[in-house]
Amino acid sequence: MEAFIFICLILLAIVLIMTKEYVDSRKFLEKRLQEIYAGYGKYPERTYGAEELAHISMYYQKHRTADQIDDITWNDLNLDAIYQRLNTCLSAAGDEYLYYRLRTPAKDVDELLYLEKRIRFFMENAKERHKLQKICFQLGRTGRHSIYEYLDHLDLLGERQSGKYFLWDFLVFVSIGVMFLSLPVGLICLFGVLCHNLIGYFKEFRQVEPYITSFAYVRRLLLGTEELGKADSSEIAEEIKEVREINRKLHGFIKSSYLITGAGQGNGNPLEVVFDYLRMMFYLDLIRFNKALHDLRRYMGEVDRLITVIGQLECAVAVASYRESLGEKWCEPKLREEVGRDLFLRAKGLYHPLLQNAVSNDLCAKKGVLLTGSNASGKSTFLRAVAVNALLAQTVHTCAATAYEAPFYRICSSMSLRDDLAGGDSYYMVEIKSIKRIIDQAGQGGGRPVLCFVDEVLRGTNTVERIAASTQIMKKLAAGPALCFAATHDIELTKLLRQEYDNYHFEERIEENDIFFPYLLMEGPASTRNAIALLKMLQYDEGITAEAEAMAERFLREGNWT
Repeated sequence: MEAFIFICLILLAIVLIMTKEYVDSRKFLEKRLQEIYAGYGKYPERTYGAEELAHISMYYQKHRTADQIDDITWNDLNLDAIYQRLNTCLSAAGDEYLYYRLRTPAKDVDELLYLEKRIRFFMENAKERHKLQKICFQLGRTGRHSIYEYLDHLDLLGERQSGKYFLWDFLVFVSIGVMFLSLPVGLICLFGVLCHNLIGYFKEFRQVEPYITSFAYVRRLLLGTEELGKADSSEIAEEIKEVREINRKLHGFIKSSYLITGAGQGNGNPLEVVFDYLRMMFYLDLIRFNKALHDLRRYMGEVDRLITVIGQLECAVAVASYRESLGEKWCEPKLREEVGRDLFLRAKGLYHPLLQNAVSNDLCAKKGVLLTGSNASGKSTFLRAVAVNALLAQTVHTCAATAYEAPFYRICSSMSLRDDLAGGDSYYMVEIKSIKRIIDQAGQGGGRPVLCFVDEVLRGTNTVERIAASTQIMKKLAAGPALCFAATHDIELTKLLRQEYDNYHFEERIEENDIFFPYLLMEGPASTRNAIALLKMLQYDEGITAEAEAMAERFLREGNWT
């Protein structure tokens, strides 16, 4: 009787522990989800490590095409920061797809309208948005590994067989049977077999652990899309139908992988601890792994498609949240597919989305733009603002402006360059190679026109050759098909290129030994200088500044240095 009461108390304790864990997990989930829902339309607070950013690019690496944004342009425009500003995704699928989306301008208007329809759906339907956010939060991320890092290398595991695992499992039961004949012998046999199994388990588990992490993610992906498949919404009916069909094909994988999901998690639950030891001693998750591996290899394309579908939907939620965070200062761009050689870019209230309290500007460019102005007046920031908004228009159909209209462009830049010490290239060599790739793109023909941005053309060489070569390069780009935005300190270019380029400038205001920058775009070439004035403000020797100013005035008046 006492033994019975003792067993009942143990069972009651186990039930209470499990109930408490279930209640606590539900409370945590509900609290976390409420925080996520409240974060819609707010600035993302997530931080990124270098390793994490490297993994985020894996979907893009898997789906490379010729017309994507190249690495030079991505770095010039600081698009890692733009990505982090937009990214409110909760899953690895969303993280990786949004990165891919920002590097992959849409092919046509229909592709952007498809995205816009889903963005609007989640903007206007909080309940459906919350359902997807819950699915993506439970899907989560893959930790140290991108799923593609291992799905692409499944063949390296070879054909794995489970026969040897079954043999050692059988020997466990044989050892237990021997105990009934001779307890000491049976215990020795059982101890030896279990030690072998544990050692063998850890040895093989190290080989497949990264894949188990990925398999667990695929399982969560399938379970999440099962929930999505239960939805009944005409706005995302295509996605719902597709995930239902794929889930039917991968039903066997779901059954095979249920043990894999919890492998090695060790959350402290007494039952989980016991089950972990059973799993290791009997190779249970490795046996299931081999079966899941066989099922998964048959449907790699379907798994990729599920990641894409979830990524596309979560990307739409991220863009909806980004728009909300901008308040009224955003617009849907108007993009044209057929423009011939009459290139243009029109925008109102355009600003850089990373700047707080940014000054907005209007622009109507019917040909290339040559931008002049004093140091720190805003030239480079304006170039980046135009370039980033052109990219956002063609990727996430959202501009940091009140109006934006342009053709579909191939976007590239040559702005934030540096010496290539590893390759042995000087700054000038890096610069001319960078500009050459833009000229080559513009000369390809048969595709979209090029929208390019060049900051300080050929700054890496002497004045005479810089002006001569810059003039010819800029004329070549103007011959197109290309629309070029370039910033320069060489005021001579404004005269040499007045037929091919419209001149705009930024200027400064110096008041009471202080300098102010209004950051307003103005027509015509710059007529002021501030380099020597800045020397004065920093209290350089008066002899230096006075003589420098006199020399500059003589050169402007007489055209030569004396």
